[in-house]
Amino acid sequence: MRVAALQMRSTATPSENADQAVALARAAIADGAVYVQTPEVTNLVQRKKALAEPHVTTEEREPTILALRALAADAGVHIHIGSVVVRDGDMWRNRAFLIGPDGEIVARYDKIHMFDVDLPNGERFRESSTYQPGESAVLAEVGDLRLGITICFDVRFPRLYEELALAGATAFAIPAAFADVTGRAHWHTLVRTRAIENGAFVISATQEGTHEDGRTTYGHSMIVDPWGRVLAEAEATPSFIAADLDLSLVDTVRQQVPVLTARRPFAVTRTEAPARRSAS
Repeated sequence: MRVAALQMRSTATPSENADQAVALARAAIADGAVYVQTPEVTNLVQRKKALAEPHVTTEEREPTILALRALAADAGVHIHIGSVVVRDGDMWRNRAFLIGPDGEIVARYDKIHMFDVDLPNGERFRESSTYQPGESAVLAEVGDLRLGITICFDVRFPRLYEELALAGATAFAIPAAFADVTGRAHWHTLVRTRAIENGAFVISATQEGTHEDGRTTYGHSMIVDPWGRVLAEAEATPSFIAADLDLSLVDTVRQQVPVLTARRPFAVTRTEAPARRSAS
């Protein structure tokens, strides 16, 4: 099964981003991909909410969703929009969409874990002031692949991936717009670890480069196998990567290192430090 991850440098203009996503997706499909993943916030990178406001609309009107639904139907492939910023009633969501080969939306996932951080370089992010977090994990079928759908900061919460694997996931989607400073320090380790500890493939499409709003994202889109081997990794440019997945490798690795079936319940015992004796 050939899969692809798009590496984009999204702007503050949704129509431009839709065009960029379609062009890269067409190239990946021409290369044989039957599953194509786009990055987090494919449709809009704009940190200032007031400037983003005029561009945020419902999924029924969102240009990237409409364009990629049409492409999926035309090409007969699955297209996974890593996430788009959409309006849901009076709230905004950071929402992923999995589109089937008929162009219909077959799964939606709202990012659960909000990126509320203070980084060493002085950057401060508060996603919870913009987005309503999701409450449900999502597992979807893509051909013979059982895909656990997550987004970016979710990657730091291993229990989410363990629960998806126990529910049947054989691969994880981790589209991202990782900050450059955290990407350099943690990205490769986190992505490979999620693959290794669950014996699952990981497909991660990312944002890359310096965006119009001044934010710099790390890039390094990756496809990783269940043993933790990097099958493909993007360089520092908008592009796509692709790899052929041998799905039998999931069972092989899980039999060799049966982490999911070897789990045991345990309790945490806390010991108290002995009281200090007063000086006599």
